[in-house]
Amino acid sequence: MPARTAKTGGGSVKLNCRTFHSHNQGIWLVWLHGLLGTGDDWSPIVNACDQHPSLVVDLPGHGNSVDVNLTGGFAEMSELLMATLTEYQINDYCLIGYSLGGRIAMYHAIYNKQDGLRGLLVEGGNPGLFSQQERDVRLRNDQHWAQRFRQEPMMLVLADWYQQPIFADLTTAQREQLIHLRSQNRGACIADILENTSLGRQPWLFPALQRISIPFSYLCGENDRKFQSIAQQYRLPLTTIPQVGHNAHYGNPVAFASAVNYFLSLFG
Repeated sequence: MPARTAKTGGGSVKLNCRTFHSHNQGIWLVWLHGLLGTGDDWSPIVNACDQHPSLVVDLPGHGNSVDVNLTGGFAEMSELLMATLTEYQINDYCLIGYSLGGRIAMYHAIYNKQDGLRGLLVEGGNPGLFSQQERDVRLRNDQHWAQRFRQEPMMLVLADWYQQPIFADLTTAQREQLIHLRSQNRGACIADILENTSLGRQPWLFPALQRISIPFSYLCGENDRKFQSIAQQYRLPLTTIPQVGHNAHYGNPVAFASAVNYFLSLFG
């Protein structure tokens, strides 16, 4: 389905979304990808979750939403997401987000004051950094990467990006495939959203997540040591995806889809 125009406080913007299985009744699944990805990343999972209608979103600066310029950080992103859901007349929904998409989903669940959100599934999303010092360090690091994305060839930056410890579980073939896929991005657009949604600008969400009243599951690859540690430290409702690292839905889509479908079965 082509993009629609969603109106926000900043005017009209186009956020590209596609619908799947829209003939089904019940709770909508709203899918938010990670940095450098597109909504297409979710295709195997969406196909395996075909008992529910799905809305697959391209985040600002990505995919067919590449011309959407996000300048107001998480608050603007949450407003844009809400306007998009309203445009599609989606009133009851579950948010499913990976990495950056997971952080956006958590922020939206906590700060958006409306009643339509029925469930929250987060894959490898960081609930935030506790101290201002940690946030300042992270912001400087993200600004460094943003500068590289703006100034250097995409393939060169991505070759280094996927050498970060969080991606250590990737095979050489997987790493090369991701570099090829992600090289279609525009460096300046990635830089803009990386800075605007830096973990250094994100609120510390954990205390509010402890009090969240909707069903909530935190999905994490068993080899993702960093996020396994975060889940255990803060006692998040962890579901482990076997034999994979940070990008669990990419590495083991069958197990990931099974975990999502089990979570959805709890809705009755």
